[in-house]
Amino acid sequence: MATDKEATLHQRILSDIEGRIVSGDWPPGHRIPFELALAEQYDCSRMTVNKVLTQLARAGLIERRKRSGSFVTQPQAQSAVLEIHDIKSEVLSLNLPYSHRITRVAKRKGRADDGRRLQFAGPVSVLEVVCIHYAGRRPFCIEERVINLDAVPEAETVDFDELPPGPWLINQVPWSTAEHQIRAVSAETEAAAGLDIAKGAACLVIERRTWSSLGPITHVRLTYPGDRHTLVAHFTPSS
Repeated sequence: MATDKEATLHQRILSDIEGRIVSGDWPPGHRIPFELALAEQYDCSRMTVNKVLTQLARAGLIERRKRSGSFVTQPQAQSAVLEIHDIKSEVLSLNLPYSHRITRVAKRKGRADDGRRLQFAGPVSVLEVVCIHYAGRRPFCIEERVINLDAVPEAETVDFDELPPGPWLINQVPWSTAEHQIRAVSAETEAAAGLDIAKGAACLVIERRTWSSLGPITHVRLTYPGDRHTLVAHFTPSS
């Protein structure tokens, strides 16, 4: 049975290592110091260190490899194909802190490509919003969105630095229909820079349109690094 001192030390070591992983100080692939080194650092037994590393492995934060040591894992997020998923929830499911940064907000007259994205034939005013979502210190995905201001005029005055456009729209405008398109692409210069990946790296792109009784509401393009995201669909046989 562990003593109070052992339990406190266990929690201290656990918090220290977990904090370095979550903060990004120890990025995916980083090798955790060996058990003996950690035991010397914290002046404890290897058994205490082993229990901490086992707990971290069960939580999915590290991977233990025989004869090689322990390494920070590459987090793999999942999103539901048949749902309008929340990016913040995806990040928090990885036990990582969420944040976002708005890189562009611009009101303009709709162009031909906006009409194609919104599937709208007539003239339209749009709000263009570009946002980078973060998991810890690492870019998680890029959001490129156009909002139909004729349908949602109040979007023009919203401070998206406080709340990203996705959850704001879900709370503001009840949607009736949505369409997803999914494809694989190679990262071009701008996307590679935003995601901090190599140009040409594989990316997963999810494009979504939503409509309400007012007509087309928004089109969003979400670009994820291809090795960090999985799509999941749950369905039952048709009758």
